[in-house]
Amino acid sequence: MTEERAPHFVQSLDRGLAVIRAFDGDAPELTLSEVARRTGLTRAAARRFLLTLVDLRYVATDGKAFCLTPGILRLGYAYLSSLSLPEIAEPHLERLVARVRESSSVSVLDGEDVVYVARVPVSRIMTVAINVGTRFPAYATSMGRVLLAGLSDRDLDAFLATARLDPLARGVVWSPAKLRAELDRVRGQGHALVDQELEEGLRSLAVPLRDRGGTVIAAANLSTHASRRTIEAMREDLLAPLLATAADIEADLWAVTTDHARAARAGG
Repeated sequence: MTEERAPHFVQSLDRGLAVIRAFDGDAPELTLSEVARRTGLTRAAARRFLLTLVDLRYVATDGKAFCLTPGILRLGYAYLSSLSLPEIAEPHLERLVARVRESSSVSVLDGEDVVYVARVPVSRIMTVAINVGTRFPAYATSMGRVLLAGLSDRDLDAFLATARLDPLARGVVWSPAKLRAELDRVRGQGHALVDQELEEGLRSLAVPLRDRGGTVIAAANLSTHASRRTIEAMREDLLAPLLATAADIEADLWAVTTDHARAARAGG
């Protein structure tokens, strides 16, 4: 609250969004006091924001507890519907899944998390359901490591300076230095493989998706249960088809980008 902001910064908007972000999978319902505590707002301010969100039908209340409504999805859908990536990627993921019989996804980086923007499951291999919009800590996922490895050194420094690297499954402990070394390895080999760090039994292999200029804009993965494939088998059986699928997605993305640029020039 005391951080110096730019002159254009609208603090009330920041606080309203903080109230929305207070709700998550672990706390789908919150009392007024809990929202105030999670956001650092006073109870009076939290109450005003919550009631405004109720009026806008983004939040519902029974008089004691508050929860998000499905209307909140409109905020995320505006972003997803503007992307060509999900609709381009999905048919390629479907063909890949039909070929290798493993689940496949595409995600983008948002702060410290990866956000799923496309997914084709073959079976449920995690205790937590994964859907478009699902978020996981980037450092603990194969797609996250590919995306972090694609950052500039400056942006990666900023990430490592502030990121929470809490142990998840198997209690694997990461330090900024250790994670940087792993990301350097990912940069060099062009893919990331995570073995049961996000969830026990889950193995995942990911590769980058790049724009025409070579910038990493997303990541694609294949995930499997540890009982189905060894790490060696994942590299031998899954890496080549995943790389081929990534190349096909990139080619279609580049074609769409070129078409849009031509249309813009023609319209201008």
